Amino acid sequence: MNSAWMEMAAGRGALGIGLVAAGVVVVVLLLGAFVLGVRVKRRELPTPRPDEQPRLPDGGPVRETSERREPEEIPRSQERLTPHELKRHGSRTSASQERPRWSEGSSGSFGGGGPGGH
Repeated sequence: MNSAWMEMAAGRGALGIGLVAAGVVVVVLLLGAFVLGVRVKRRELPTPRPDEQPRLPDGGPVRETSERREPEEIPRSQERLTPHELKRHGSRTSASQERPRWSEGSSGSFGGGGPGGH
């Protein structure tokens, strides 16, 4: 019976040593992460001084503009165009800046239940 207690005590001792070793590994990893963070922080640019902060333009804050745009058409030709032959295409300001409105009696959505366009 005495040998059973000794084996159990030896098992608990090994478990205790394993937990202490795991704790030491966790502490070492945390310290390493801290040191690495300090090194990275030292390499960063310093915080801008008050005179280096962004300022409002002289005309005040810039406001949002809203305009209607329409697509630029790609020219049609008999020959196939390669990308380097195309000029910069995108969109341009629409000739009419009037906002489109939905038809009377229409919900404005597909399948909205209205009678549709007339």
